[in-house]
Amino acid sequence: MSSTLSLILRDNRIRIPAVTLVALAFTYASTAPYQSIIGINELNLSNGTYSALIFFSAIVNVTTSLTLGIWSDRLKERRPLVLGLSVAGMLGFGSIAIFHSPAVFVVSTLLLVPMSNSTYSLLFASLRARTNQMDRGQAAGITATVRALFSGSWALAPGMIGLYLVNSSSMTPAYGIAALASCTCFCLYFFFAPGNGTAGPAPDQPGFMASLKRIFMPSVLVRVIVMALLFGLQRLNSMLLPLIITHSGGGSVVDVGFIAGLTAFLEMPFMMIWGMAQRRFRTVHVLAFGALIYCAYLLLLGFAAAPWHIYALLLLNACGAAAILSVPITYLQDLIADRPGLGTSLISLNTFIGTGIAAGLFAFGTSISDYSGTAFVGAAAGFASIGALLYLESARRHARQPA
Repeated sequence: MSSTLSLILRDNRIRIPAVTLVALAFTYASTAPYQSIIGINELNLSNGTYSALIFFSAIVNVTTSLTLGIWSDRLKERRPLVLGLSVAGMLGFGSIAIFHSPAVFVVSTLLLVPMSNSTYSLLFASLRARTNQMDRGQAAGITATVRALFSGSWALAPGMIGLYLVNSSSMTPAYGIAALASCTCFCLYFFFAPGNGTAGPAPDQPGFMASLKRIFMPSVLVRVIVMALLFGLQRLNSMLLPLIITHSGGGSVVDVGFIAGLTAFLEMPFMMIWGMAQRRFRTVHVLAFGALIYCAYLLLLGFAAAPWHIYALLLLNACGAAAILSVPITYLQDLIADRPGLGTSLISLNTFIGTGIAAGLFAFGTSISDYSGTAFVGAAAGFASIGALLYLESARRHARQPA
């Protein structure tokens, strides 16, 4: 672990994207907990309007990530793209903070904020372009460590901002903090990353449509969907956990915030542990084991009937979530290993599909049972996903064996 951290600190092409990701996390963590409060409670958007806004902003995010991912592989460096998206973040978050207007909120949330969020995949693409030149285990360890640092910002920012705004009549100043975080990302890349990214475009780069077709190849798309199923478990838990805590769990909203913060904090060391595990074991086996732990957590969550039951599940929750959030980054990048930008853009596609799957599981589970029963539905879907993942890995290994 110490060697991985020292390598991150020594190599400028790894250090700058890593530090920028830590700053970028503040744009997410500053706004995500308060976005619905601002949109619905403060700006009086209807539930239907807000839901549609979130859906279409997700489409903009995945479209931007895929487009820029393909484009970035054709450029000598990703620095101009990161700078441009950071400007979009400054404008989008800043305008919401300054202009307390429903129209500004809708336009920024629909266009500028999703563009800013695409910085995440570009920064990991920059890391991949560098770690492609390293040993596979070392590269996986770096990716997991950087993702853990990203989670660290998530663990700190909501609580700090909540304390800052505790006596405020509006939550929009949180978007001002996000704008400052975007400005920090811009400064980091403008002043300290003069040559960050790939050394140059690969020879005979295919066109945009040819690159896009690689995503929809059956061997790639089916694996993205399986990853999305696993990611959907984490999104499903984010919907269910507050409801189970305050209903069958007999807890309060204080427990909701406390458990969310503790889980995010505990994810950090577990992500580093999963990164070290990838040095010795296949990525798919590490992911399957982590997902199995998370399925066990969901299964036990369905039986929770008191606050201490949920607190007792904290370690299982953090351990499994850390695997689901960090290990798939390497797995997805490996699907198109020769194109760091295109391969990393699969992360956004995975998030988009996974969020949809989580919504579907939630709707199905709550239609046939209560919130606890829906946790059982999620666990069952997770076990099926693990089986599919291991089957795909077995089929790929058999296909590589000579006849």
